[in-house]
Amino acid sequence: MTTVAASSAVRAPDGRPFHEDPGVLGFYRDLVEPFGSTVDEQSLRDGRNVFHKDLVDQLVGSEDIDGAADLVVVTHALPDVHPFTAVASHLNMLFGGGAQSFSISEQGLAAPFTALRIIAAFQRGGRSERAVLAVLEQTTLPTPHPLVDSGGLVDSGALLVLERGEGPGVGGVESFDDEEATAARLGQLAADGGTGTLIVLGPWVPEQEPGVEAHSHRVAPGSYCTSVWLDLAQHWQEWRRDHRRVVLCDIDPLSGRGHLALLTTSAPVAA
Repeated sequence: MTTVAASSAVRAPDGRPFHEDPGVLGFYRDLVEPFGSTVDEQSLRDGRNVFHKDLVDQLVGSEDIDGAADLVVVTHALPDVHPFTAVASHLNMLFGGGAQSFSISEQGLAAPFTALRIIAAFQRGGRSERAVLAVLEQTTLPTPHPLVDSGGLVDSGALLVLERGEGPGVGGVESFDDEEATAARLGQLAADGGTGTLIVLGPWVPEQEPGVEAHSHRVAPGSYCTSVWLDLAQHWQEWRRDHRRVVLCDIDPLSGRGHLALLTTSAPVAA
């Protein structure tokens, strides 16, 4: 079973001064102007300018992260502020350079859930023994974005090392068309799991029925794609100790689709 073996997280790291690069600005203009949008250069100047590479370097620099990997997956919902960096290849290099590596984007906050599906399939098929999942979010954008402009987002990243072995194992990944279907599934999981189930609700999940809220941990606002993954990276060891099952859930505020991942452990619940 695919299990969490190590992790790291970073929130609101130091940024860098804006560097005026005509090539990057020209790329942005070529990208958005055909669709009637314009580049807001002042937003770039005022932003924190945290590159995805910066987040990856800090995540791998944690004392809990070492060793090689054979599969590297980088995920994000918001684009990188610097568009010409192959971040998955860079992360691959930091883990020895011998892995298959790729990125998943353009899926909103579904991207890391998709990555978890892929990693679990690789490991079930014997094609990976040690995988790395990075979930990245930076908030300096050249054009308006509703979540960045009014969502109070901060730059953040989470990294999970996933191995075949014992620990919080991936029991399944599910997606739902709307909030109602997501809430119904959460209610079922809360009723079936009893006190052994912890439901981790992302910042975009509305208030649930009392039976779900009673078994829930709420992720603080300030993130979009990284949401539940930040808290998993920081708390998975205590959750493994105290719960038989952990359910990660968030709802994309742009599409309304819900996503959840079930993590199971054979460890007894602490008295």
